[in-house]
Amino acid sequence: MSLSHELRWNPLLATWTIVASNRQKRPNLETTACPFCPGSEKVPDNYRVHVYPNDFPALKLDDFEEVKTPHITERSAKQPPVGHCEVILYSPDHHARLYDLDDDHVLELVETWKARHIALAADPRIKYIFPFENRGEEVGVTMLHPHGQLYGYGFVPLKIQRELEQCRRYHKETGQNLMDDIRADEQAHQDRLVAEDEHFAAFIPEYCEYPYGIHIVAKHEITSLSQLDEASSKSLALHLKTLVRAFDDLFDRPFPYMMCVHQAPVNSRHYPKAHEYYRFHIEFYPPLRSSTAIKWNASSETGAWAAANTVDVDQAAQQLRDVYQSPFS
Repeated sequence: MSLSHELRWNPLLATWTIVASNRQKRPNLETTACPFCPGSEKVPDNYRVHVYPNDFPALKLDDFEEVKTPHITERSAKQPPVGHCEVILYSPDHHARLYDLDDDHVLELVETWKARHIALAADPRIKYIFPFENRGEEVGVTMLHPHGQLYGYGFVPLKIQRELEQCRRYHKETGQNLMDDIRADEQAHQDRLVAEDEHFAAFIPEYCEYPYGIHIVAKHEITSLSQLDEASSKSLALHLKTLVRAFDDLFDRPFPYMMCVHQAPVNSRHYPKAHEYYRFHIEFYPPLRSSTAIKWNASSETGAWAAANTVDVDQAAQQLRDVYQSPFS
């Protein structure tokens, strides 16, 4: 049986599905030597933060041309898997947690995201850059070494499109920035606000799909990693470091999550004024609803996109505030 590796058009949702059967070959949780640890001959013997080429990429650039949106009548369009996938190793220490690293080390991680964003954005085939982290077996992690990933898509993913379009519509009708107004509402409410400084606010939106789904939202006119200056980069690093510690302290156990960086597209003529209506932010999707119970997405959430949250987010935010060791006071 031959392996498939391509983009396939979904005509019902007007977006691409990535078919990457090569990823079936990925290793499960390592049982012997870790390839990301020094001495493996796959990584440098000495590093702090290291960019590693994904061994099983869902997307790749090769000599492919740009992804083209099919005509409405093209129900079975296929294109090469245009894009880029890489792994970002947070530390050479196999057991390090983000909050075990010193502030400058976590700042180096944020600056690596920024540098990789700028480098990938230079390729006109890349339309959206997505740093993310899957933490914990509960979200399907196959390698325990502390790391995240970065995808450069040849198209703008559907969820990001929906966010951008809704923010643009709000700005057109009100003249205001929707994300700024949501943040201001949460700052005024206070009950769902977990932490803030002059650069970012961390809160659980009242509509959040996950009980402890914090969003870290830029307060200023920042739409992408490329616009972070030294002060906002340091702020973001502190927010990330402190939040992960609070997550682990919450139930006194390693806290699984999906961390997703949302930012404006690159090389796209469809969103030339995103700075007017959009804001850089990071969304966390933690599957725990208690110390032992998982919030699974079942038929309603997955098949109908009708999210359901079984925990009051005001209470969840209070729980996180109780364990949050704020560095911003």
